Amino acid sequence: MSLAGMTSYERIKMLEKKLELKNNALKNRLVMGSMHTGLEEGLRNRSKLRAFYEARAKGGVGLIITGGYSPNLRGKLTPFSSSFNSWIDVVKHKPITQVVHKHDGKICLQLLHAGRYAYHPLNTAPSAIKAPINPFKPKEMSQSAIKSTIKSFARSAYLAQKAGYDGVEIMGSEGYLINEFMAPRTNKRQDKWGGSNENRMRFACEIVKAVRSLVPKDFIIIFRLSMLDLVENGSTITEVEEQAKTLERAGVDIFNTGIGWHEARVPTIASMVPQGAFKRSSEQLKQMVSVPVIAVNRINTPDIANQILNDNQADLISMARPLLADPDFFIKYQKKQSDNINICIACNQGCLDNVFKGKRATCLVNPQAGYELEYALEKAPKAKNVLVVGAGPAGMSCACYLAKRGHKVTLIEKSASMGGQFNLAMRIPGKEDFNFTLSYFKNELAKLNINIELNTAFNPEMKDQYDDIVFSTGVRPRLANIECSDGKRILAYDEVIKGEVEVGKKVAILGAGGIGFDMVAFLAEPADKSIEEFQTQWGIETKQQNEQAKDKIYMLKRSAGRFGSDLGKTTGWIHRQVAKQQKVEQISDCHYVSFSNKGLEIKENNETRFLDVDTVIACIGQVSNTKSYEAEKENSNIHVIGGAKLAQSIDAKRAILEALEIARVI
Repeated sequence: MSLAGMTSYERIKMLEKKLELKNNALKNRLVMGSMHTGLEEGLRNRSKLRAFYEARAKGGVGLIITGGYSPNLRGKLTPFSSSFNSWIDVVKHKPITQVVHKHDGKICLQLLHAGRYAYHPLNTAPSAIKAPINPFKPKEMSQSAIKSTIKSFARSAYLAQKAGYDGVEIMGSEGYLINEFMAPRTNKRQDKWGGSNENRMRFACEIVKAVRSLVPKDFIIIFRLSMLDLVENGSTITEVEEQAKTLERAGVDIFNTGIGWHEARVPTIASMVPQGAFKRSSEQLKQMVSVPVIAVNRINTPDIANQILNDNQADLISMARPLLADPDFFIKYQKKQSDNINICIACNQGCLDNVFKGKRATCLVNPQAGYELEYALEKAPKAKNVLVVGAGPAGMSCACYLAKRGHKVTLIEKSASMGGQFNLAMRIPGKEDFNFTLSYFKNELAKLNINIELNTAFNPEMKDQYDDIVFSTGVRPRLANIECSDGKRILAYDEVIKGEVEVGKKVAILGAGGIGFDMVAFLAEPADKSIEEFQTQWGIETKQQNEQAKDKIYMLKRSAGRFGSDLGKTTGWIHRQVAKQQKVEQISDCHYVSFSNKGLEIKENNETRFLDVDTVIACIGQVSNTKSYEAEKENSNIHVIGGAKLAQSIDAKRAILEALEIARVI
């Protein structure tokens, strides 16, 4: 049936429609995109990885793509990273494929050769050009090494089929080996594997042909093709079209849309990227080929997914992090319970930042992700009457976890609304999606029939009414102790974000952590940025343009060293780049003296300096709200979590995790 012939209901429900492939079929249009979890390595993690994928298959996703496995030793991302190239791997992976099939799902193994991104001295590439994000310079591949690598891909695909996988995804984007062959930036060869686009794509095409020759016709071959390299000397759109058509002829069943190399200085998946920002790339790819195309990146709700499908911009929707946030995403959508989906907010704090630290991937809004076996919520042996004090992210989540264990829960909040620090975070441009988390927990609280009392402060008389009390009273801004005169005062970050005070055109921000950089975004960035505004800001297929929102912004910190050193690895560089775009002047190793009509007086290198500013905002951290529980904290049935427990370096990831942990022991 054509889109034009569909009823409005059928158009809305595209996500759940079956998709016929050349020689196979998928039960719906939702794909769990590839994501490394940290569970791929180690024998002890096999059952955990199985449980991880089972939860997503049970949740109804049509196709799962695993994290990347190298076809050989040199292609490993790190010396201890996973590979798939032996019969032992077949035995190890069969339980994974079997459990996915048990729930009527399909699963493909991603084959990824890291190329010059491999973080070890054995790395190889089409040309001996070192990546800017890797200290190891690669060795140029010989003709025999190229042919051997092609055979390694094919053998791994053959073994994957024997392990029960329904197909493979060949990683041909993000700046990994195959992408390096296809782009002039990294391929300077003068033989048949370099030079013209025909030669540069030869390696990819030979891999697809070799894989197709060793597997049954119903074995799915997905190729992740880089539509936007976002680096200099990448493939042109004309070259990409030629690559796509040639690869389709070679045997590709589905194309996945690849966006950006890892070394690219353009955000592609972080929270400041608008929803569906790269759907045009999927649409372009769909116009180039006759096989299905997967849309990717910042698609985190059923609405945006269905919009892309209904607009014929893609045939399938890839969600990786959203299925960390809620493994039951699809089944909730199918049951018309989309309001109860725990939406991914693209913070990267629990998933990608953890992976880059060598830790297991999990999720800020769902700390059970990746810990399905360790953090299962079972019914408590005895139902208790529990009071939760404070309805920020920690308190709201804790109340939900406690109720799911069978406890009777009362949640009190001294203010008129729930949300705590998230009420501030969602007002920061680029963090609007934090509102999804608040909506989710509010809906969960209602669904679980939790008693909520707003405008209610804790008083000691309450302690005798409950078996256990959890204090999640949060934090308040740390105030700056600076001499002020001429009617001046230092503003706290929360009153600025709430719009309770007027901010001038020349601003000094005290503090260089996450709050300080959030303040730069709040002062300088537009809220709910459009895709067009985002593309202009970062120069994506258009000329880069940035307008300064303030006449002058300073960022100051007392310590020496780099600004934003504690920011997440995957997002910190973006915050620093935005500050650079806004021409923020950063001053470190200075002392704050006073604030008056003369401006902000500081001492820098033992010399006095006046900064010509009309507004000074303190973003120097937080302090715990401890007053309500100080007299009670020694009691065994009193528990403290989140910022109330420790304000230093507090974030919602730790707060919600502590909420889960305490709920599991009450």
